[in-house]
Amino acid sequence: MPDFRAMLEFPGGIYAITPETADTERLLSQVEAALAGGAAAVQYRDKSGDVARRHEQASELVALCRRFGVPLIVNDDLRLADLTGADGVHLGRDDGSLREARIILGRGKFIGASCYQSLELAQAAQAAGADYVAFGSFFPSPTKPAAGRADAALLREAARALSIPIVAIGGITPANAPALLDAGADSLAVLSALFGAPDIRAAAHALNQLFATESEQ
Repeated sequence: MPDFRAMLEFPGGIYAITPETADTERLLSQVEAALAGGAAAVQYRDKSGDVARRHEQASELVALCRRFGVPLIVNDDLRLADLTGADGVHLGRDDGSLREARIILGRGKFIGASCYQSLELAQAAQAAGADYVAFGSFFPSPTKPAAGRADAALLREAARALSIPIVAIGGITPANAPALLDAGADSLAVLSALFGAPDIRAAAHALNQLFATESEQ
């Protein structure tokens, strides 16, 4: 597997978003299965206030993802990303400055930005130095059931207007993903359809095959 650190762009493909759990051993086992199935990037997402647990899990995931040559991105927490040597940070609208993140993490790390349903936010993020932007939620999501809804038209418009990779997120499954790829998504951020599957490796492989099919068309 190629080393992502040699890449100039955030890798396209399956972007695995981790489930929140206190069981670190199980979390590592789940993420390893997703990586074995072809996940191209992993985002550590834990909203708990357990600082020690978050540091332990993020550190362990950094080491695991290194073995697979895949970037580990920390959700929302710039300090945690810096302390654990993670490969980047993903920031929401209220999670801090993209420019500050770049100063702290340096040029060799990925910085992503949630842009919800707004092309204007994405254009501002690109101008501020983001390596990729994420739009969503495209479908009803058990993780964020009240999230606003984005549509394929936004992806098509963003693909024309932006020069950085585009991530689609929210209720994505193998059945509805092809429409998002057709509209211009470079990466699919997935949690429930991946980590809620009885066979995580097989689920990752099935999702990953969609990208192979897309490239052949």
